[in-house]
Amino acid sequence: MALLYDAVLRPSKSELIAAWAPTQTWFVGDAAATVERVASFRFDDPDGEVGVETLLLRFGTGPLLQIPLTYRGAPHDGGENWLIGTMTHSVLGDRWIYDATGDPIYLATVATVALNGGHEADQFEQLDGDRIPVASSTAVRGNGTLETPVPELSATIETTSTAGTTIATAGALRVTVVRVIDGTSTAPRRKDTATVTGVWPQQSEPQLLVTVTVLPD
Repeated sequence: MALLYDAVLRPSKSELIAAWAPTQTWFVGDAAATVERVASFRFDDPDGEVGVETLLLRFGTGPLLQIPLTYRGAPHDGGENWLIGTMTHSVLGDRWIYDATGDPIYLATVATVALNGGHEADQFEQLDGDRIPVASSTAVRGNGTLETPVPELSATIETTSTAGTTIATAGALRVTVVRVIDGTSTAPRRKDTATVTGVWPQQSEPQLLVTVTVLPD
């Protein structure tokens, strides 16, 4: 379950991304253009401590980009290389925003969704003490099988980015995030690889978002 708040963010997510994304090797678009948020979805942190959200957006008329984020209430020890910036949340206070490909919480949750055939988190808005269901703008699905074991992550995460993708490796898990969503990405046909695909209002055909590979011992 993802709990949303009617809050003011300073700076906004779009402002943080507008400054950070163009510095990344996978970026495609006009760095000076306005950021347009197209859709988003969230995953559950089992401990309920870290916000896990993926934004689908574009810069101006550029291609659709996938940017997974994690929101933390304190700095993530060892996560300095993936820190995007900080913001003030009018309800939750100071938040540290990370490129989720370097965050173990994101890697574990997306791997679980892929390997176990899961889906995006159910969303609720906190309003006057009540929790009101909020529909997700994106429906995502993993193609794995329920109760498939998810390997434990190693303490060290290594990420590499090329044009269009970011690959994160942590122990026996390799997670590939498709950064540029243009309909050309396909998953490898391997028994050790599961996928996460998604659809949203402007995209009725499932698009590959993430592949998760369990590496041999």
